[in-house]
Amino acid sequence: MNKGVCWLDGKILPLDRARIPVLDHGLLYGDGVFEGIRFYAGVPFLLKEHLRRLRDSSRAIALACPWTDRELTGVTTAVIDAFEGEQGYIRMIVTRGDGPLGIDPAPCRSPRLIVIAGRLEMVNHAARASGVRLITASTRRLPADGLDPRIKSLNYLNHILARIEANRAGVDEAVLLNAQGRVAEGAADNLFIVRDNRLLTPPVIDGALPGITRALILELAGEMGIETCEQSLAPYDLHTADECFLTGTGAELIPVREIDGRPLGSCPGPVFLRCHEAFQKQIVTHCGGVSR
Repeated sequence: MNKGVCWLDGKILPLDRARIPVLDHGLLYGDGVFEGIRFYAGVPFLLKEHLRRLRDSSRAIALACPWTDRELTGVTTAVIDAFEGEQGYIRMIVTRGDGPLGIDPAPCRSPRLIVIAGRLEMVNHAARASGVRLITASTRRLPADGLDPRIKSLNYLNHILARIEANRAGVDEAVLLNAQGRVAEGAADNLFIVRDNRLLTPPVIDGALPGITRALILELAGEMGIETCEQSLAPYDLHTADECFLTGTGAELIPVREIDGRPLGSCPGPVFLRCHEAFQKQIVTHCGGVSR
């Protein structure tokens, strides 16, 4: 099985041969941004939207991203071709580049682009079919006045701590709340609930990443006549939801069957199934393939 390939400093290498210098500030300080992109039938899904968000994140942290969209698309295509797989996951990373020890980014003159193609399975097939279990983590989402949730930075430590809580609890994923106790998102995904046939998701102001898949599901649900709303949610809303599911580039769509030990009424529920079918049709339309 292909274990993955990487475009690094102008070359495509097997993942086990790819190396970055220890003085890269992305490694030393998490100084950089990234995007995750799925590809199906060898075609990147919603690449334009991901490149725009990459540039937004880069601009927000004053990090130069000197590559054009055409160049980034070309590198992505080359990496997918080298991967020799119909489906997979792209991790596109821009770091501040090499520099001396110390957090000052000024000496870092050359940003580094890294594009990885590999496989990513957030949960196994059985969990996708029956639904996953969540807990509400004690780890809180970083506030916008500390690090705006719209920035996909290389520092995911608070999300990792939340995932450690999930692992220790023996469940599949964790939900992060913000400092005010409102639901923000999952450790690696956005979250939707259904209540009285309305599809609800936390707003960005509450700490949710403006996910590309999240935006697509809101659009598709609206086209299907499902009422949608970006609305502040509390743990109570999760515990009493008719349905819940997770979305994300890595996650795609994953139904939830239990939150904090409380089973939900329907999993997978009818709204999830409609959204999942519409999502699969979008993959076919854009890429000519479906997720497996």
